[in-house]
Amino acid sequence: MDFQYDARTEALSAELLDFMATHVYPAEKVVHEQLAALEDRWAWDSVPVLSELRAEARRRGLWNLFLPGEHGGGLTNLQYAPLAEIAGRSAHLAPAAMNCSAPDTGNMEVLTLFGTDEQKKQWLEPLLAGEIRSSFAMTEPDVASSDATNISTRIERDGDEYVINGRKWWITGAMNPNARIFIVMGKTDPAADRHRQQSMILVPRDMPGVEIHRGMHVLGYDDHDHGGHAELSFTDVRVPVGNLIAGEGDGFAIAQARLGPGRIHHCMRSIGVAERAIELMCDRAEERIAFGKPLAEQGVIRDWIAKSRVRVEQLRLLTLKAAWLMDTVGNKGAHTEIQAIKIAAPATVQWILDKAIQVHGAAGLSQDFPLANAYASIRTLRFADGPDEVHKNALARAELRRRREARRPA
Repeated sequence: MDFQYDARTEALSAELLDFMATHVYPAEKVVHEQLAALEDRWAWDSVPVLSELRAEARRRGLWNLFLPGEHGGGLTNLQYAPLAEIAGRSAHLAPAAMNCSAPDTGNMEVLTLFGTDEQKKQWLEPLLAGEIRSSFAMTEPDVASSDATNISTRIERDGDEYVINGRKWWITGAMNPNARIFIVMGKTDPAADRHRQQSMILVPRDMPGVEIHRGMHVLGYDDHDHGGHAELSFTDVRVPVGNLIAGEGDGFAIAQARLGPGRIHHCMRSIGVAERAIELMCDRAEERIAFGKPLAEQGVIRDWIAKSRVRVEQLRLLTLKAAWLMDTVGNKGAHTEIQAIKIAAPATVQWILDKAIQVHGAAGLSQDFPLANAYASIRTLRFADGPDEVHKNALARAELRRRREARRPA
């Protein structure tokens, strides 16, 4: 394994670091002020400063870097890893400025891999251009969605149309009126094999029967600066058969293809969150005096800082290994490492954020620092793309199976 960054990665990293310093960080306060002034507070991508940032990102060649191949930056996972980490230092703004924010990234990957020419022209092209937003509607309130085969939303063929009925919630970005298209996962054949019951279909936001009920709060935050997380329903929604992605019964396989890269992107950005938290923790520890000396001279504070550095370095190496394996042996061959970073990243970064908040005192809980908001966001990752327990269970099963096979006589 060679994790040395090549010349292109080094050049893009330098460009992105400069973009962050000269444009993104100064815009963080501005974007919140402009969001507060919006007539529709959910339309986060309508703020003027984001348009300016996007124009600058495109000018610098920092656009769609997440997507390999002709439509994106043409980067490998290993090349994209340090860039995603840098963007994660301003996780609510930098990825959006670069058109590299979820759930649009995963939806663009799905359309790139499985979409028809017509679907790509109608929906992928405007997504790649940053002209519209999208959402991925899988999770449901009435079933345990940690098991995706539980999905109860129905997608039923009726002549030249499919009819969709069901309820979804925690649908990221769906409160944003600019999320024009939903990729909806539901069952087309409940009698089929459990992994062949599901399909995915494109449902435009403005179709009759699509109803947005409410935005969900995350530890008190409504996440309106990222399009929110909606509860919504589909009641006799009719779309053309041409809106089906791939074929009937392919939904589960598409979901797995979508979630693999999405998991590593989340982990990469999370490392950036952790790095910024460590920086803030060190600065605060040097500045604040308690009981006659700086917090940085307290042994417990130094212990937290040291452990934070060790943990983030371990996490980065594990994530780079997963990225390298995805590039060299494919997502299936990297399955163990993808599961491992999905388990490790949220818990590790949550621990670091907790210590950074503690060092900041009550200020760490406030809106004056990004730590509390980041903590809420990172906590959601222990559910997003599958809860910790599902990944731990699958990882343990694979380990037990490997050991059983190793014990068998030759």
